[in-house]
Amino acid sequence: MTTDASTTLTPLRRQLAGEAADRSPAALDAFLAARRRFVAGERLDMTALAAELGVNRVTLYRWVGSREQLLVEVVWSLARRTLDDLIAAHPRGADRQVRILMGFLEATLSHPGMQRWLGEEGESAMRLLTRHDTDFQPRLIAAVESLLDPDDPDRHEVAYALVRVIESYTYLDLITGEPPEAERAEPIFRRLLQSQRA
Repeated sequence: MTTDASTTLTPLRRQLAGEAADRSPAALDAFLAARRRFVAGERLDMTALAAELGVNRVTLYRWVGSREQLLVEVVWSLARRTLDDLIAAHPRGADRQVRILMGFLEATLSHPGMQRWLGEEGESAMRLLTRHDTDFQPRLIAAVESLLDPDDPDRHEVAYALVRVIESYTYLDLITGEPPEAERAEPIFRRLLQSQRA
């Protein structure tokens, strides 16, 4: 059963959020080691990670929560960095939002860690990244919402719909058996963003 990450914060999550009084590198070291493995396209094995860090599994789980919680934090950190890079690369322009969203979708589909994770643990990955209680999707919706016109009273719903489009094309193989194709999402993004001009 997945722990509600929005109400039960692990030491790692508190540290990443800047809320931890204890600045011990332990949880952060575990996170960074896990992220290196994920980026390299390796499976996140908690026994191997604990051995790398020189601790037992009980200590590792105390730091990071479950394997699922650690994966969510790793993937969110990569998603946030990707979005930040795309926002910096596209500071203005009529197509800014579309270019950012397309860049994000393309980066997600081409990432070695995501490819391996979706290929080997697709159902679990999709569940973790689309359920509200794991807190990945709400953070992604908030990030997309920040790209939209703040005066639009429907911006939260538009952001939600845009994220659902990203998810639909990311998990296309799992949902329909079709290979993911980022370019198919572009006209949908454009239609949803017709009222938005950043």
